[in-house]
Amino acid sequence: MHRRLTAAAAVATGASLLAACTATATDVPAPTGEGVLADICPATIVIQTDWFATPERAAAFQLVGPDGTVDVAKGAYTGPLGDTGVNVEVRLGGPFLGGQPVPAQMYQDPEITLGFVPTDDAVRANAEFPVTGVFASLEITPQIVMFDPATYDVESWDDVKATGAPIVYTEGKVFMDYLIAQGYVDPSQADASFDGTPSRFVAEGGAVMQQGYVSNEPYRWEHDVEGWMKPTDYLMIDDAGYEIYQHAWSVRSGELEELAPCLTELVPMLQQAQIDYVTDPEPVNEAILRIAETIPDGPPITLEGNADSVEVQLAEGIVSNGPDATLGNFDTERVDRVIAAVLPIFEGYGETIPAGIAADDIVTNEFIDPAIGLQ
Repeated sequence: MHRRLTAAAAVATGASLLAACTATATDVPAPTGEGVLADICPATIVIQTDWFATPERAAAFQLVGPDGTVDVAKGAYTGPLGDTGVNVEVRLGGPFLGGQPVPAQMYQDPEITLGFVPTDDAVRANAEFPVTGVFASLEITPQIVMFDPATYDVESWDDVKATGAPIVYTEGKVFMDYLIAQGYVDPSQADASFDGTPSRFVAEGGAVMQQGYVSNEPYRWEHDVEGWMKPTDYLMIDDAGYEIYQHAWSVRSGELEELAPCLTELVPMLQQAQIDYVTDPEPVNEAILRIAETIPDGPPITLEGNADSVEVQLAEGIVSNGPDATLGNFDTERVDRVIAAVLPIFEGYGETIPAGIAADDIVTNEFIDPAIGLQ
């Protein structure tokens, strides 16, 4: 079982990993140069994220740096990408997507250059809105099911069904159908009424389990949620075998060839941005707080919570290298395993998925620099 790290353990583990990241960021210079993207990329590289500004999505904000401009109406954070000759516009998701999945939004709005698309959504969208992932900023998904250890004695996924506990999650999250298909959760436990707040968990005194991110909710519940303010425990979705890449930065598949000159230069910068963020997160963490304070109705953000998130992401391997020494590449065998796991689920929904779909249809490592990784 993945148990929530104690504060001391998180700091110690995060500090050692940060030290390793620092060495890597120093040894591998950022692949930049004056005007290097000006004639090969869009004048403004638009990145559509899937949610509000949080540390799990910080590599996008790192591209802009700490001094970007917040556009409240658009829900965006903008600024120049160093001295490359282009600007970056990072768009928030959530309510700014109007309920649409990111792939559909990408086809509705051709200004979007890159969108955050998890592996399961890429499979689901392939027939109508095909996208190709070119960079994975998170190696494993931070998605968890969180519970009160004083209420439920749970050591692994094998213990969950016997609790009979309702598991509150957001409707449409495919991981719940996967957990049911694997026999870890009884269908009667699935409760698709999660509203993104701790209200029900608190009101019912921990009698329900709920979805979350390991790098977010456990810290906030313990330190910030009035009416709770005590530790929780959790199980990682990845440990149940749900191996999606949560944030695959993706382009419209039909534009891959056209964007290739841009992506050849840009994708290594994306890799380096993730390393630079976890090496020195404070400047962009402050920007994330400024965005949250400027754009209303997002999740609660604190500098302390942001700092903890980075430590947990490193300690849990959420930000880490792939199966080799490279950060941001895709394990295509893993992608094929995800496809095999979700195809029966989507067929059960009555959705059309192209026959023979494989990893090469939804991801590519063509633009990844194998020399860029955490050491």
